[in-house]
Amino acid sequence: MIPLIVIRPQPGCDATVAEANTLGLEAYGVPLFAVVPVAWHAPAADSFDALLLGSANALRHGGSQLSAYIGKPSYVVGAATAKAADAAGLVVVAIGHGGLQPVLDTIGPEHRRLLRLAGQERISLVPPGNVSMIERIVYTSTALPIPHALVARLREPAVVMLHSAEAARHFTAECDRHAIDRARLALAAIGPRVAAAAGEGWRALCTAPKADGASVLALARQMCQDRHR
Repeated sequence: MIPLIVIRPQPGCDATVAEANTLGLEAYGVPLFAVVPVAWHAPAADSFDALLLGSANALRHGGSQLSAYIGKPSYVVGAATAKAADAAGLVVVAIGHGGLQPVLDTIGPEHRRLLRLAGQERISLVPPGNVSMIERIVYTSTALPIPHALVARLREPAVVMLHSAEAARHFTAECDRHAIDRARLALAAIGPRVAAAAGEGWRALCTAPKADGASVLALARQMCQDRHR
């Protein structure tokens, strides 16, 4: 079986590795990003109707200002973000499957003013015509160099999971910097935008059918088991 490399930031990295291990994969976690908070100005709670959240990191790193939003309705991108929102005292009214843009289609008529809490690297969203959206950047990801142990491991065949376009670009640049042969590595991307950011020349570059953690892990499992892909 081909080993799996997980490079996403903590705590998601350890969580994904643990899930992969339960599936019988030989998984290694090497975070290539550190997520850190960014100073931000919190709008008054009565200036918007609901929160829009594309990552649990917004809640992990939003700081004490989030306490002013306890009880606020929240639209979230997936199950992990929903769990973090619930723990923060927010009221989850919709959970998306396959990206944040489709979540905007579920906005109720009573929630026409949104506050989006996001990271520095984020996708552009187009809210419906009758919905307004305030954005606040509350965290950013700092890229880390590939450690020597991972460089050595990447000299042999492996499957690497990519959870963001930022991760795809950074991983590709690091492989080139260390003269790692792309043709030895297979990439499992969480979505088409992420796959496109990785460039060409890989042994395989596959995209999960849905933009969520479970789908990309299922794809990675299949790729780890298929030496001829």
